[in-house]
Amino acid sequence: MLTWKSSSSDPLIDELVSSIHELPSRPPVCAFKVDLSADPISASKSLLSTLDSWLGPSASVHILVNNAGCEVVAPLGEISLGDYEKVYNLNVRAPLFLTQALLPRFDPDENNRIINIGSVASRAGFSGLGLYCSSKAALEGLTRCWARELGKDGTTVNQVNPGPVDTKMLEDIPAEIVDLQKRLTPVQNRVGTVEEIARIVAWLASDEASWVSGQVISASGGWAMY
Repeated sequence: MLTWKSSSSDPLIDELVSSIHELPSRPPVCAFKVDLSADPISASKSLLSTLDSWLGPSASVHILVNNAGCEVVAPLGEISLGDYEKVYNLNVRAPLFLTQALLPRFDPDENNRIINIGSVASRAGFSGLGLYCSSKAALEGLTRCWARELGKDGTTVNQVNPGPVDTKMLEDIPAEIVDLQKRLTPVQNRVGTVEEIARIVAWLASDEASWVSGQVISASGGWAMY
């Protein structure tokens, strides 16, 4: 199941669905547009209802990728309550309650996977990005706690922390921050690609990563070395 919120992503979702349908294995796919930031509990119920309609009420979940995120660029003296709610509601509250809602659907006989998408910003201090950096640090804390709580049945929980990636979201980051990161990135002094991050996520979701849990993987071309 694919989820998204922004209308600007509509054509990208259509393209992704078409690409999945063209795979040799012809896997089924369902795309569900949902806003997890406003009311994550109601949104999660709607998502589960859609899942039931698609695969049936007995369908289980094996892999969850918490990928939604946003940022607000504002120095400490200008951060508003609305700014805080926007960032923390989507970056922290949404993955927490979505994961909680899906827990009963995880099959205890499967090696389930939860993969959170963070940022190298969680361990860096970027001027004007206090809300974003701290929210991704909070997600790291949740990742480690969930790994402790959920590992008994083989479930692993990990986080991928990308550096700057060539996406639309990068346009909202101050150019001087991106340029500095590129200069300090050992691998080719460039930003990453969506495909490079996706390959790491795919590996964590595979059986090959069954002995990796509670980890935060820097996917930044060596900019951040953990």
